[in-house]
Amino acid sequence: MNHSELEQEIGKMARAMMTRNSLIGKDLIADLRGRLSVDSIAALMIVSIERLIWSDCESALWSLSYLIPADVMEEMRRITALVVCQRLTGKGFVLGKDFSIDSAGRLLLSETAQTAVAAA
Repeated sequence: MNHSELEQEIGKMARAMMTRNSLIGKDLIADLRGRLSVDSIAALMIVSIERLIWSDCESALWSLSYLIPADVMEEMRRITALVVCQRLTGKGFVLGKDFSIDSAGRLLLSETAQTAVAAA
């Protein structure tokens, strides 16, 4: 998928999220499953939500609660946890001391790491 096609898919997904119509969103996700891997779909969803959150936070929250399939959500958590870990490491925090990830993939943060993430 080239850059233009990717931008088009992100826009379609963001607009689908704004409708809060799960049938539209699920149809788009089903179409993407035929063309992309789960990690690529998760990345596309993250960017779509990031764009939507600035203009329609409620639709972004709705999408996180009702639209995104479990396997895609799991991959989104993995991607975001990895990015947060990289940023924390870059700020001098130590894995296993200041932050870690539990067996369910949830990020565990010390108070100072929480403050750093909230400030970012």
